[in-house]
Amino acid sequence: MKEHSSARSYKAEKPCVVTIGTFDGVHVGHKAILERLVASAKKEGIQSVLLTFFPHPRMVLQKESNIKLINTISEKKELLEKIGLDHLIVHPFTREFSRLSAVDFVRDLLVESIRAKKVVIGYDHRFGRNRNASINEMREFGRLFDFEVVEISAQEISEVTVSSTKIRKALEEGDIATANKFLGYSFMLSGVVVPGKKIGRTIAYPTANLEVKEKYKLIPANGVYIVFSEINGKMVHGITSIGTNPTVGGEQRTIETYYLDFEDDLYDRDMRIQFIARIRKEETFENVSELQEAIQRDEAYARNYLKNFG
Repeated sequence: MKEHSSARSYKAEKPCVVTIGTFDGVHVGHKAILERLVASAKKEGIQSVLLTFFPHPRMVLQKESNIKLINTISEKKELLEKIGLDHLIVHPFTREFSRLSAVDFVRDLLVESIRAKKVVIGYDHRFGRNRNASINEMREFGRLFDFEVVEISAQEISEVTVSSTKIRKALEEGDIATANKFLGYSFMLSGVVVPGKKIGRTIAYPTANLEVKEKYKLIPANGVYIVFSEINGKMVHGITSIGTNPTVGGEQRTIETYYLDFEDDLYDRDMRIQFIARIRKEETFENVSELQEAIQRDEAYARNYLKNFG
């Protein structure tokens, strides 16, 4: 898959079939649409293209919006590459771009830059300045500029929307099992390991403190989770605590992972934790001894769970 920083910088060598959207999460509903896109392109001997946008339009047009995304842009790229797309265009979304008229968007981007032969969009897709154009206008442009418009059905769009809503809600509630079911993979957090307060060391549970730089990334509800990471080419399981560490007077929200049967210096490493299940909510204990006992129970629970985890 080739990546392109804008539609205008994409130099099409062949006609293509293109779909347009944010595809946050790249979940099972998205995959069904994109796999069909790829299959259609291969059948016709043309290129498959996904045109997406970053930042998310709501981040630009609704400054008060506190939207959180399931994927960072780098995570999304990795997931999309696995599907087999030929090209991914991440077009910068700006206020200026949002004012582009529907005909300019279609003519300049879809036709002249991308060379669309087929455009696959949802029945409720809106585009152009103030989102005033619909699939009906896209069909008219298709006749004018000689490309086919393929409609993604209301049922498929509903499934995609419901899935995205359920994933976000599940993550906000700490329901990893439901989120992973709709994602079709283990929800992930990516970042760099930074120094923490080193409290874990004092109770025999040293942790790696993950800093997620992307403030728009959705972080699951506070609590304790079973996770895994790939470290030095091997899968290592661990226990991740998300929260403020209220027992020791913490205030800032942190993401700390104690890796099972693993000892190494992870500071400054890029790390990804992938979530398997939630053990419990965040709790406040009377003292550090009670906290240590709780972590011991968490470890026992995790080890027992992993024995049966497929």
